[in-house]
Amino acid sequence: MTKWLYALTVLGLCAACSGAGTSEPAADAAKADEVGTAAAPAPKPEVPTHKEVTLPAGTTLRLELKSAVASDTSNVEDAVRAELRQAVTIDGQTVLPAGTEVVGTVTEVAQSGRVKGLARVAYRFDSLLYDSERYAIKTNTIAHEAKATKKKDATKIGIGAGVGAALGAVLGGGSGAAKGAAIGGAAGTGAVLATRGEEVRLGPGADVNTKLASPLTVRVKS
Repeated sequence: MTKWLYALTVLGLCAACSGAGTSEPAADAAKADEVGTAAAPAPKPEVPTHKEVTLPAGTTLRLELKSAVASDTSNVEDAVRAELRQAVTIDGQTVLPAGTEVVGTVTEVAQSGRVKGLARVAYRFDSLLYDSERYAIKTNTIAHEAKATKKKDATKIGIGAGVGAALGAVLGGGSGAAKGAAIGGAAGTGAVLATRGEEVRLGPGADVNTKLASPLTVRVKS
């Protein structure tokens, strides 16, 4: 009986020693994993940095109209939209890329007169959208004026006088020619007075240029 108790005691001690030996390496491995995880922090996301760049007054903005303006259809304070057709750069760095939107308003409208006065339309830009941020700007006024039609008017009067003179000569000889010329000239003048001159019309896609009237500071990615 004593031998059996002794044997069981020995077996129990061996089993305990075996379990202890097995658990220690596992615990050590778990600790190593924890240390390794703590030693490797998650990478920080990159934060884009910006810097301020100032475009001086007088900087040229080469634009393409996105809305129409006309002396016979536009009204003062109508919105005018355009975008840069060419990037604005400083020292080789792009400050405002092509496609940057600018918005302004019509400031002056005058239709062509029947007797005198050329058609005219003018506008300027007061805001700019860049990198989802809108900036207040001030540009020089862009004005378009119709061409004078004096030569065309003189031609109309001259043709009327010539036709009148020819008819007068046929009907009444020399004196008739003089009278016919006067009547024909008067008819030509009447046609000019009844007709308006040319209007100014610019549609989307028209190229226009203006300049900054005051400095503009924008935030660009560095």
